[in-house]
Amino acid sequence: MLHSLSIPIIQAPMAGGVSTPLLAASVSQAGGLGFLAGGYKTVAEMREEIIAIRKLTNAPFGVNLFVPNDEEVNVEAISRYKEKLEKEADRLDVNLGQPMWDDDGWKDKLEVLCEQRVPVVSFTFGCPSSDVINDLKKRGSYVIVTVTTLEEAVIAKQSGADALCVQGPEAGGHRATFSNHASGYETISLLVLLRRISEEVDLPLIAAGGIMHGRDIAAVLAAGACAAQLGTAFLRCPESGAHPVHKAALTDPQFGATAVTRAFTGRPARGLVNRFLTEYDSEAPAAYPHVHHMTKGLRKAAAQANDPHVMSLWAGEGYRFSTEMPAAELVNLLMKQTHEAVKNVIKRLDRGKECR
Repeated sequence: MLHSLSIPIIQAPMAGGVSTPLLAASVSQAGGLGFLAGGYKTVAEMREEIIAIRKLTNAPFGVNLFVPNDEEVNVEAISRYKEKLEKEADRLDVNLGQPMWDDDGWKDKLEVLCEQRVPVVSFTFGCPSSDVINDLKKRGSYVIVTVTTLEEAVIAKQSGADALCVQGPEAGGHRATFSNHASGYETISLLVLLRRISEEVDLPLIAAGGIMHGRDIAAVLAAGACAAQLGTAFLRCPESGAHPVHKAALTDPQFGATAVTRAFTGRPARGLVNRFLTEYDSEAPAAYPHVHHMTKGLRKAAAQANDPHVMSLWAGEGYRFSTEMPAAELVNLLMKQTHEAVKNVIKRLDRGKECR
C-alpha cells in the first residue's frame, strides 16, 4: 500500500476536528494519503466523515483510532488538579467536566471500519490485539500501528501490523506511547529512532515528527522510511478544521517554543507554550482520558473567547515553517522541495568524487 503511493506524503490524523474530510481528500487526490481522525468523535460522526470523504475522492484514505488503555490512575491527584483548575472555569464561566474513563466507542468504531472497508486504518496509544488486526485485514484494510520505541515496534510486528508509523519526540500533539505511565518525554531523535527500528524490524516505516519541508522528507527517506507523515505542516491549510486562533498562534511571536505536557489531557502532548501549559504542567496527573474530559469544556470555552492561553495549541517543533496554502498545493510544493534536496545531495557527492 505505502509503496503504491505516487507521493510519499501522509497527512497525519489530527483529532479535535482538524482532519476534515476535505483536508484528507485533498491530500489523497494530490497523490499522498489523507487521514481522518476517529478519536473524540461519536460513532455516527466517524461514519458520516467516511461517507463524506468517499464523495470527495476515489483515492485511498485512512482513519485513525485511539487504542483504549484502562491503566490505574491516582484519584486523589485528579481531585487536587480539578480544584486547581476551578479558577480557570470560573473565569470562563463554565463547569469542569467529570474526570472519567471511557474507551472512546472502541468496539463500535471498529465495527464501522470493518463495515465500511476503510482502505487504511492506523492506531495510536497502543497496539490492538492480533484478532482485531486480522479482522481489519480480512476486510481489505492496511493496518498501521504508531510506535515511539523499538520495543513497541516489535510488539506491533508480532501482532500483525502491515506497517509502523515511527513517531519521534519532535511531533506535535499526543505522544503515541503504548503506556501513559511511560514518560512521553523521550529525547531520542526521529532519525536515530528510525535507524534503530529499521535495523531490527522488517516492516515498512512511516516517519513522523517535526517534518515541515522537502529536505526533512528527503532525510527520513534516506534514514529508512518509505513515507513521511506531516501534521503541523497542514494546520494552516484552508481545508484544515483547526480553530482560527490556533492557526494564528503558529505565526504569533508571543508563542516562541513548544513543550510536551500532560496539562490538557493527562497524556503527554506537544504544543505551543502558553499560560495554561506553563502554570499547570507540573500539576497534571498521568490520567487519560480523565483529564481530557475534565478540561475539554474549558478549552472549548477558551476557543470561543478567542483566548489562546487556555487552548491546547498542538504543534510540532517545526511549527514556524508552516505555510498557509491549499493542501494539494502544499503536497506538490513539498515534493518539489524533496526532489531538489535529493538533487543537491547528489551534486555534493559528485563534487566529493572530483575532489578525491
